[in-house]
Amino acid sequence: MNFERLFLLRQSNGLTQDEMGKILGVKRVAVSQWENTKEIIPLDKLNIYSNYFNVSLDYLVGLDDNKNTKNIKLNKNIIGKNLKIFRNKLNLTQKELANLLNTSHSTISAYESGKTMLLTAFAFQICSKYKVSLDWLIGKSNDMFIKQKVLN
Repeated sequence: MNFERLFLLRQSNGLTQDEMGKILGVKRVAVSQWENTKEIIPLDKLNIYSNYFNVSLDYLVGLDDNKNTKNIKLNKNIIGKNLKIFRNKLNLTQKELANLLNTSHSTISAYESGKTMLLTAFAFQICSKYKVSLDWLIGKSNDMFIKQKVLN
């Protein structure tokens, strides 16, 4: 995953890592680790970036160059419902999706039931492999699939 756009957006808007940390409710070091890809940003924090800078999650993670988005608060139940819709549309069982993500069937079940927040790494893996919109997966878009792929 490349989170270079997190850095570029923050910098082009004249914000320091300390200021961005306050917006996100984290310490500066967390912002630095995310921008330098030493840690994977949690999905809820990625959504705050998206809402704050008014850009799509697909744009932020480099899946698409389209910046259009709407601001929402994450809802585990919506994410779980959309994950199940995606899985059923591609005729994948929970076990098959679990194997793809190198996790357990019970983890997929917990995501789909809204008991657990989907990990950013899993969301990105699904979206990049199947060209699914991360914005759709979390409920920010009605378009399930990415229309325009970034060339880099």
